Amino acid sequence: MHPRPEPSPAPAPWQRTALGANLLAPDGGLGVTIFEEMTGLAVRTGAINLGQGFPDEDGPLEIREAARAAISSGANQYAPGKGLPLLREAVAAHQERFYGLAPDPETEVVITTGATEGIAASLLAFARPGDEVLTFEPFYDSYGAVIGLAGATHVTAPLAAPDFLPDMAALEAAFSQRTRVVLLNNPHNPTGAVFPRSVLQRIVELARKYDSIIITDEVYEHLTFGVSHTPVAGLPGAAERTITISSAGKTFSLTGWKVGWLSGPAELVAAARTVKQFLTYSSGTPFQAAIAAGLALPDDFFKGIAADLERKRDILSAGLRAAGFDVFSPQGTYFVNVDTAPLGITDSVDLARRLPALVGVAAIPVPVFCHPEGAERTRSLLRFAFCKKAAVLEEAAGRLATLSEKL
Repeated sequence: MHPRPEPSPAPAPWQRTALGANLLAPDGGLGVTIFEEMTGLAVRTGAINLGQGFPDEDGPLEIREAARAAISSGANQYAPGKGLPLLREAVAAHQERFYGLAPDPETEVVITTGATEGIAASLLAFARPGDEVLTFEPFYDSYGAVIGLAGATHVTAPLAAPDFLPDMAALEAAFSQRTRVVLLNNPHNPTGAVFPRSVLQRIVELARKYDSIIITDEVYEHLTFGVSHTPVAGLPGAAERTITISSAGKTFSLTGWKVGWLSGPAELVAAARTVKQFLTYSSGTPFQAAIAAGLALPDDFFKGIAADLERKRDILSAGLRAAGFDVFSPQGTYFVNVDTAPLGITDSVDLARRLPALVGVAAIPVPVFCHPEGAERTRSLLRFAFCKKAAVLEEAAGRLATLSEKL
């Protein structure tokens, strides 16, 4: 009688997390993120880093001064677990001012350590082994990581160039009776798409049909170009099943402060808060007070940041077109995507690794934001960040324009 073989050990939580973020090497070891790899290449070659999406200049002086004042006045200890009342009230006022929504700041708003924690807390609150979490693809890498950590199955619906809008039949086919959560990123990173109301409403209808919770990542809500942002929670049938997440980092160019928030119906918010309080409990007390002041800035500020970013998009896009890329002009976010195929290049990962030495610019290949099938579909796409000073983007555009002669 032969001994029964030992069962293969189930993946550890860290392995599920790494696998979900495309960081688990074939030998089971832990790889580095593409952001770390490209940043390292940029440093070694002196390249302009247009990979990771963070601004190269600070946000409004009045917000920074408000943080200094809060520190000086003694706001340096733990904030309440659900956030300073001042900021929860400011978030509620912001939602009403811009979208006509009226969350209760006492029971329907929680302050988080950036949107990333809000997403993690919400997914861990609701997604279980055996459940499916549906996202669009390409997807922001932390989504796959947390879905993996939760033990759920990550299902995707593709977004294809040039407009990166979903095929509605494919989207509907991606839903099932196991779809516990729809995680919707709008405006969408990495594609720069801003989904129209008709697409969002169809997602709501499908979520109702399959009794799914909707978690929306709306961190680029104020950074749209020529189109308006539509919050999912304001659509018919959405409010009772939607957690809305946003943050201060992108809007105010203060990504290092890590101040985010989530809002929604009290029972969903309470569940996410239960997880969140055992992740960080609370953070950034003086920064929370300062962001409350930022959310009260006049409408002209919010219009101005979008207009300024649109100009930067156009500067970089011109250089990318001069380089010979097919450029897909985004309607929002910090990012523009290009197709390398017109240059005879079909492997954007390889080009991304060569680009810093070739022309002194670093970018991120889009396939890293995909599962294997999606990576094949997007294998010639590159993403560039334009949330940099205009002079830096002009220099980068000039360098990129020389690419075809150096290949």
